[in-house]
Amino acid sequence: MPQGNAVVARNVRLLREQRGLSLAELARRAGLAKQTLSNLEQGTGNPTVDTLFSIATALGVPVTRLVAEREQVITVQRGDEVVWEQHGRYESRSLDHIYGSGVIENYVVRIGRHSDGADMPSEPHPVGTLEHLYVISGKVRVGPVDSPLELDEGDFARYPGDRPHVYESLADESLVHIVVSVPRVQPGTGGTNLARTHGNERR
Repeated sequence: MPQGNAVVARNVRLLREQRGLSLAELARRAGLAKQTLSNLEQGTGNPTVDTLFSIATALGVPVTRLVAEREQVITVQRGDEVVWEQHGRYESRSLDHIYGSGVIENYVVRIGRHSDGADMPSEPHPVGTLEHLYVISGKVRVGPVDSPLELDEGDFARYPGDRPHVYESLADESLVHIVVSVPRVQPGTGGTNLARTHGNERR
């Protein structure tokens, strides 16, 4: 199957399953025939631009999420570039949003410059896992082993957690907040059990 079709097929299937939608329901929301969507997910369809936009709208994502390789889905939000929104007596800063159901884990992690295992990459989590990391204090190098990010205090990043990834402090000690989103495993897909991703690991 053409590489472009394979990317779209993989992304549409993953996003649909993360939201717990059947083929029929997504097709209905997108105004498409079920067979059209089925062909697309199998990589045998040749979707038009209008079809891709209809699917993206039904899934609630930008169309780029359908056509980009998953490893390119990395977001960085620098602390000195953010916009705080006023809500009466308080202000809020939006870091990110997560769609679908599954396991959502929250961690506050201390990373020492020379902590045990600091040079060892973290094992990949289940397919589709994303990590959302906010730097509370310090400076860190985190993210996929082949494309790590350097983040300062106040910075935020989202990156794939289903590839080997690293956590390294570039200060004496750094404190980060990590939200790990693990998609729901669909019955019959052969997915692994959703064990805790960080709870039994040393950082």
